[in-house]
Amino acid sequence: MLGIWAGPSMAEQAAPIPVPAPASQETQPLQPGATTTGRPATAPALTPAPVQRPPAVAMPAGAPSTGSLLQTILALVLVLGLLLGLAWFLKRFAPRAMAGGANVRLVGGLSLGGRERIMVVEVGDQWIVVGASPGRVNALATMPRGEGAALQPPAAGQPAAASFGEWLKNTIDQRNAN
Repeated sequence: MLGIWAGPSMAEQAAPIPVPAPASQETQPLQPGATTTGRPATAPALTPAPVQRPPAVAMPAGAPSTGSLLQTILALVLVLGLLLGLAWFLKRFAPRAMAGGANVRLVGGLSLGGRERIMVVEVGDQWIVVGASPGRVNALATMPRGEGAALQPPAAGQPAAASFGEWLKNTIDQRNAN
């Protein structure tokens, strides 16, 4: 029997437990060999005390029942569903905080390396050429807004720009020349 207590053993039940005699009301000690009844003193007879068993303790079952486990899983799924629903609701119906960002638009960009870029950002009626690298953003040039400047055919004597990078270089060179 592993871990199951069945009460006192047979040896514990058979062994008598000494019980002290009731105290007398006299507080003076008796002389050796004297008795209160007039008979010679003898060893008191030991009477076995009634066996007291510890109160029974109800032990829980070895494993949780399937019903309580299923109830716990369903409660967890319900809570997770409520969290996902609340997140969707807040994303869908939350007020927009970026109403002021409507004046800023990315016109184009060119990657110069693994982590460096040149971008043209339209802010109001100006274009700003921005160089971006890890940890740094620099304004390289500012020019008036070019309505369809990238779509216009090149002026006489200028080669056609094959890419945004060439167009950007030509535009910056023209600005610096003026």
